[in-house]
Amino acid sequence: MDSLVSIPVVLVHGWGGSFNNTWHKPGIDALLIDSGRRVIGMDLLGHGSSDKPHDPNAYSDLHQWFLATLPANEPVVDVVAFSLGALTVLRALIEAPHRFGRVVLAGIGDGVFLPHDPTASNRIIAALQGTAPADDNIARLFSQYASQPGNDVDALTAIMQRPESQALRAEDLGAIDNQVLIAIGDKDFAAPATRLAESFPNGSLVNLKNVDHFATPEAFSFIDTILDFLSGKNQ
Repeated sequence: MDSLVSIPVVLVHGWGGSFNNTWHKPGIDALLIDSGRRVIGMDLLGHGSSDKPHDPNAYSDLHQWFLATLPANEPVVDVVAFSLGALTVLRALIEAPHRFGRVVLAGIGDGVFLPHDPTASNRIIAALQGTAPADDNIARLFSQYASQPGNDVDALTAIMQRPESQALRAEDLGAIDNQVLIAIGDKDFAAPATRLAESFPNGSLVNLKNVDHFATPEAFSFIDTILDFLSGKNQ
């Protein structure tokens, strides 16, 4: 337990979020601090207090940006990441597993192994540009999420327009020894995540009952899960 407490926890939000809105306002960072952990909040490029370029190419290697942004004086960090943040951390974990201890990836699923389908991105871009059909509820939710105070809609649009990344392969994950927890709501459009979790030698999966994608970070079941996982209780 003492060795785990000495490792800081980096909290990484999803698209359209920020450390403040996703982790601080619900008090998740405070709960981790109360448990004895040090917390490092990170705003992804294009979000929160970070730079917000409007060029899609600026977001082509978010995982490289993430690795470069990790504190140099912290050789190992635990991570809790959601949605776009989880995709970013997953690629960073593949490239530099030695930088990480325990990793929670939430709001992503088996779709990481599929070639990029531009349909979903185009729906969201249309919503951001005001051209989506009125009955497209998913696009509408993303548009509302993007319109939160402090967001730069042009930067968020550029993220959606970033160059495609290659689909991951299960064998890319097979050499990663880190303890990795995949958490996903049973009503999340990114579900299922069984293959993703099983691709890690030390992977585990928690399906959050009656939780959709956007509700994941504030779900009590998710918060309890990450507190237990980061404490080592599931070993």
